[in-house]
Amino acid sequence: MQKGIKFRIYPNREQKNFIHQTLGCCRLIYNRGLAMRKESYEEGKKIGYTQTSAMLTELKRQEEFAFLKAADSIALQQSLRDLDRSFVNFFQKRASYPTFKSKHNRFQSYRTVNQKDNIRIVGRYIKLPKLGFVKIRQSMEVGKINHVTIEYTPAGKYFAVLNIDFEPEPRPNAGGTIGIDVGIKAFYSDSNGNTVSNPRYLERSMRKLIREQRRLSRKQKDSHNRGKQRLRVARVHEKIANQRNDFLQKQSTMLVRENQTICIEDLNVKGMIRNQPQAGYRLYCLSKVHTYPDPDVSLSHRGF
Repeated sequence: MQKGIKFRIYPNREQKNFIHQTLGCCRLIYNRGLAMRKESYEEGKKIGYTQTSAMLTELKRQEEFAFLKAADSIALQQSLRDLDRSFVNFFQKRASYPTFKSKHNRFQSYRTVNQKDNIRIVGRYIKLPKLGFVKIRQSMEVGKINHVTIEYTPAGKYFAVLNIDFEPEPRPNAGGTIGIDVGIKAFYSDSNGNTVSNPRYLERSMRKLIREQRRLSRKQKDSHNRGKQRLRVARVHEKIANQRNDFLQKQSTMLVRENQTICIEDLNVKGMIRNQPQAGYRLYCLSKVHTYPDPDVSLSHRGF
């Protein structure tokens, strides 16, 4: 089996520049491939990965796009693979129609494949194609690395997501049976009479988020200070997301260790949020009046 493991990496200045150059090259190839497929569809032609890959080869031969030769060639090919997979998911009605990528998207990433052991962990460093050895914070041992995805987050952090092979090991549990009823006032209630309260991490950080967001709105557009303030706002959002993820991981791990059978109701959370206009109105009240209406009216921040 395969699974993904996410580690934070600490590239130096030159490595950061190369990562952003590779992200830009992958974004360019993806967008040109998408434009090519759209134009061909309008002309009644059918093309796929093979034709877009030939387009990439032709671009590299042009002097105008000579900078593509410096980027990781596998990462460029993988961006076209992602585009082809996006169309497959669209035609099978698993996703919407592919859209053009922008450098202003929240998450930027590119993927490269391990060939001839060119991706490996050596001590406190990970060797990556074209980047060399990058410092990594490794929290667990890894097996064979198949490919790695380099991510750049809105908070200005860099991560390496390793796809590795592993053999799952069965873990003993208490053998219990439990039913879960997800709620609004409480996070969930179980059939044993236990109730887990909702941590409401967004509400705890709302005042700080409003303060940092207002400071951002006062900064001059495209200024260096605005860029630094944007990172501060992103870090507040990142902290909230990390707190929610940590809470969910701990609760799910506890339930799995204590029970063999877990029954949970099937909720259409997206539909519930879509039919509840109060969720958006509540954020408006928080940003304008600094008062806290009934926190139980918002479904979008329950951390389901």
